[in-house]
Amino acid sequence: MAKRIPLRTKKSAAYRTAAWFLRGLLRLMTRKDWHGQDDMPAAGGFIAVSNHVTYADPLTLAHFLYNSGYPPHFLAKSGLFKIPVIGWALGKLDQIPVHRGTVQAKDAVDKGMQVLRAGGVIAMFPEGTLTRDPNLWPMEPRTGAARMALETGVPVVPVAQWGAQEQELLGHYSKKLRPIPRKKVTVVAGPPIDLDDLRGKPLDNEVLREASARIVDRLTAMVEELRGEKAPAVRFDMRKKGSS
Repeated sequence: MAKRIPLRTKKSAAYRTAAWFLRGLLRLMTRKDWHGQDDMPAAGGFIAVSNHVTYADPLTLAHFLYNSGYPPHFLAKSGLFKIPVIGWALGKLDQIPVHRGTVQAKDAVDKGMQVLRAGGVIAMFPEGTLTRDPNLWPMEPRTGAARMALETGVPVVPVAQWGAQEQELLGHYSKKLRPIPRKKVTVVAGPPIDLDDLRGKPLDNEVLREASARIVDRLTAMVEELRGEKAPAVRFDMRKKGSS
C-alpha cells in the first residue's frame, strides 16, 4: 500500500515545504513498492528502525514514514549532514545530528527522547552506520535504539528496505546520485518488536544487548524475505574487525 495519509502531528511551514520538495524529488527518482503501513501504531510516539545499505536510506525511509502520516526525526551521525541534498534535507527537517565521541552525543539522545515523549517518531539505523557486511546484511547493532525504547516505553517498529543499492540510486558508500532511470525501492514495515518482558528491568548491558539483538534479528528476517536469501548465521561485527 502506498497511499498518502494525513500527518498525525503538526509541523512548521518550513518542514512541510522541505518535505514537499523532497517528496517530489523522490517521486521522480523512485518507484514505490511499499507495504505494512497499517502495522504502525495509530497514535503515540515510536522508534522506526531500519537496515542501512546506502546514503539514500534516510530519504527513502523518511518518504515512507511521512506518507504514512508520521513526520520523522532522525538521530543520524553528523557526517550525513555534510552530504549534498541529504544534509540539506536533514537540517531543514529539524533532524538531530549525533556527534560521536563528544558530550553532544548525549544531547542528541536526550532530544530524541523528548520527541518520543511528546508523541513524535524517531527514525534510527541500529547499526549506527552503513553496513560493512560484504553482502550488505545487517551487522551487529549498537544499543542506542534499545536504550531509548526501554527508557521511554515506546514501541519499536521495524522497517526493512531494499533496492536503492541494486539499481544504483546511490551505490554502497557512493555519494554519486544516479536518478535516471527511476529505481524501484521496496520498503516494508512490520508489527512492533516485542520488548515487553525487558521493560522495567535495570538497563544493564545484558538487557540492552538482548533488546538490540531482537531488533536486528527482526530486521534481518525481513530483509531475508525481501531478498529471497538467508543471512549468514554469524553477523558481521565491526568491533571484531578493528573498525570504529
